[in-house]
Amino acid sequence: MSHPAPLKLYGFGPSRSFRALWALEEAGLDFEHIETVLRKDGSLPNSAKHPSYLALNAQGKVPTLVDGDKVLTESIAIVNYIARLAPESKLMPTSVSDLARYDELSCFVLAELEQPLWSKGKHLFALPEEQRVPAMLDTAKFEWAKAVRSLDALLEDTEYALGDHFSAIDILLAHTFNWAQRFEFDVPEKYIALRDRHFARPAAQRALASMA
Repeated sequence: MSHPAPLKLYGFGPSRSFRALWALEEAGLDFEHIETVLRKDGSLPNSAKHPSYLALNAQGKVPTLVDGDKVLTESIAIVNYIARLAPESKLMPTSVSDLARYDELSCFVLAELEQPLWSKGKHLFALPEEQRVPAMLDTAKFEWAKAVRSLDALLEDTEYALGDHFSAIDILLAHTFNWAQRFEFDVPEKYIALRDRHFARPAAQRALASMA
């Protein structure tokens, strides 16, 4: 799809930035992917702690999307922006009823399903050592199992989260289950199959290949 100028996506490997990278590939938009390393010396030009990057994203995290003078730094906001730029991709629905379902599932993924994964990440490596609480790891496992049970009740028995077509919700779910498996959480076989099915899409494969 044509756009006045290529978008710039700053990201790192399988982090939340993969969601945006995958969405860009699904949308067919022109973009430049700029690999940005985390937890590295701020003097490195591609470090998320470099002053030039911090001027875009004050948290020193990824992803960051730049479209002209517009800068977005939250993964779901970026995915939604991409979806709105390419409505023909059907990454986001347009009807009020379907949007309500989209909002419900996206909020659940971010607030409930991924929360224990990030809790584990923070208390394993992201926080300063003196701020880490080892007992949080067991709490995260408990919260993950609870969230998965809740998701079972939210999702219908269809190939895609929104019923009859692939959407950004499927990106969020597949990425989150991949994250959970990497972090050694107990992922039910049906959700591993969901991840594998969606990761086999050409757009996902292109996104994965660009990180290699």
